[in-house]
Amino acid sequence: MRLIFMGTPDFAVPALHALMAAGHEIVAVYTQPPRPAGRGKAVRRSPVHEAAEAAGIEVRTPARVRKDEAEHEAFAALNADAAVVAAYGLILPKAMLNAPRLGCLNIHASLLPRWRGASPIQSSIVAGDSQSGVSIMQMDEGLDTGAVLLEEATPISASDTASTLHDRLAEIGGRLIVRALQEQPVAVPQPEEGVTYAHMLKREDGRIDWSRSCEDIDRQIRGLTPWPGAFTMLNEVVLKIGAATPLPEQSGPDAGMAIDDALTIACGKGALRIDRIQKPGRSMMNASDFVRGQAVPKGTRLG
Repeated sequence: MRLIFMGTPDFAVPALHALMAAGHEIVAVYTQPPRPAGRGKAVRRSPVHEAAEAAGIEVRTPARVRKDEAEHEAFAALNADAAVVAAYGLILPKAMLNAPRLGCLNIHASLLPRWRGASPIQSSIVAGDSQSGVSIMQMDEGLDTGAVLLEEATPISASDTASTLHDRLAEIGGRLIVRALQEQPVAVPQPEEGVTYAHMLKREDGRIDWSRSCEDIDRQIRGLTPWPGAFTMLNEVVLKIGAATPLPEQSGPDAGMAIDDALTIACGKGALRIDRIQKPGRSMMNASDFVRGQAVPKGTRLG
């Protein structure tokens, strides 16, 4: 088929590669414009931009498309059979949704209608879901409300982070979109029951509330790794927590208080042993290395 591909982050790259490997003609790739990133704020192209350029595909980077009629006309002029959308980052207007012969198909990283919205991977781990998955959806003008063509589930393990689940779902997405285009299954409307929304994450979502259970905090740490990252405060210094072990059978006199000298912290229920930790301007390190350089004695309070 003649396809338009629309995506921006790493999550979308396996799908682009899978479509090319399946023999589809990618007539254009749409992605977010290059933007400053990193400590040096150097202008960087998106992962999809890099992948498309390496494959010799035309790349288009409009800053906005919703009300740009010239862009709508250029999009329609590509005469695509379908557009495949994977974490593109811009809302598509009706004129673009309807332009390809088969419309626009979205690769969404959840089992819809659960976790519509911006952060389905992180939200599924933080909420303690037993499984996640990928939905191939026929896009409409709503927020992830379109009918579903295919779904594939994957279990969420007790060791999964947003990073490991992201990589697994990205690979599933590539495989599933190829199937959807080949099989063209009937799109099934989403049920009205079971709808949840995954909000746009911000840095403050990572702040640990030690009054919660050790299991809840463990899921927060894993679900927000690598971004925005879970953190706590020690004497007004931000400490980022990279990994921890929940200890439901242990306890302490007060939530947020160290119950030993090895970074085991009392929670509202149980305790949490911090395994990986990061100081500002430093790399993530093992907790044992951290306490050798900065003691955190029993009775120290984190907040």
